[in-house]
Amino acid sequence: MAGIENLSARMAAQVAKLAGDNAFTQSPVPQVKLLYTTCHQPRQPVMYSPSIVIIFQGKKVGYLGRTTFSYDPHNYLLLTVPLPFECETFASPEQPLAGISIGVDTIMLQDLLIDIGDDVPSNHKTPASGITPSPLGDEILCATERLLDVMSKPLDGRVLGPQIVREILFYVLTSDKGGALHALVNRHTHFSQIAKSLRRIESQYSDNLSIELLANEVNMSVSAFHHNFKAVTSTSPLQYLKTYRLHKARMLMIHDGLNAGSAAISVGYESASQFSREFKRYFGLTPTDEVTRLRDNSATSSMR
Repeated sequence: MAGIENLSARMAAQVAKLAGDNAFTQSPVPQVKLLYTTCHQPRQPVMYSPSIVIIFQGKKVGYLGRTTFSYDPHNYLLLTVPLPFECETFASPEQPLAGISIGVDTIMLQDLLIDIGDDVPSNHKTPASGITPSPLGDEILCATERLLDVMSKPLDGRVLGPQIVREILFYVLTSDKGGALHALVNRHTHFSQIAKSLRRIESQYSDNLSIELLANEVNMSVSAFHHNFKAVTSTSPLQYLKTYRLHKARMLMIHDGLNAGSAAISVGYESASQFSREFKRYFGLTPTDEVTRLRDNSATSSMR
C-alpha cells in the first residue's frame, strides 16, 4: 500500500510540474489532458466527454441522479458518452488535486477489439449507465507512470504517448468493467444506439431535434427511446439537450467572448430571456455573473 501511495505522490508531482498554474492543460499526447488545482471547488454542474479520468492526489465526488461516486487515487472514472452531472473537487494548497483525463478514441477502441478477437473476457456485461467508477489496478497505474514519464519530453510524448494510451485502453477494455467500452462500439446494443443519438446531439445541438426524429434514427419507439436514454444518461432526452446547450453556451461566452444573447442564438434558443432564466436555474447564476466567476477563478473549462 505504501509503495502505491508513494508512486501516486510522485505522479502527482509530475502533473504539477507539467501543468504549471493551469487547471486543465493539454499535454504533449493528443488524447491526454492534465488536471491540477489547489482550490476546493464546490458542487457544480459539469459535462465530460468520453474519457478515462485517473486521479493521483486529491478527490472528486460526482453526483448523477441519486448516485454518488468518488474518483480518487484508488478509483478511476470511465465515461463512455458525453454526460452532464454535478461534481465537487477536494483540493488545497497543501494537497492539490492532480490527475489526467484520457479521451476515449472509438477508432483506437475498434482496432483493439479487432486485435483481441474472440478473447474478450466472458464477464463483460452491457452497462446500464454511461458512467462507471472502477478500482485502479496496478497495470493501469504502471502504464500511467510511463505515460507521464514520456510527457517530460514533447517529442517522446507525441510519438510514444499514443501507444501507452492504447495500452491503458486495453487494460480497461479487458477488465471486468470493459463491457462499457465494448458496448460503445457494438451496434447491436441499446447502449450503442443511445450513444449514436448523443453524438447526433453533440454535432447538431443547435438544430430543432425532435424526440421522434432521434428515436426513429435508432429504430426505437418513442417510449423505448425514453427508457433507454434515461438508463444511460439518468435524464430525459429533452433535459439532456437543454443541458448540453447551456454548457455549450457557457463555453462560447468564456472562450469566444460571446454575450448572452449571441450565445443563446448560437446554441438554438429563440428567446434570450428564456435562455437567461434556464441558465440561472441550472448554474445558479446569471450568464454574466457565471462568466465573471469562472474568469476570476481562472477556470478554463467545465466541459471536459
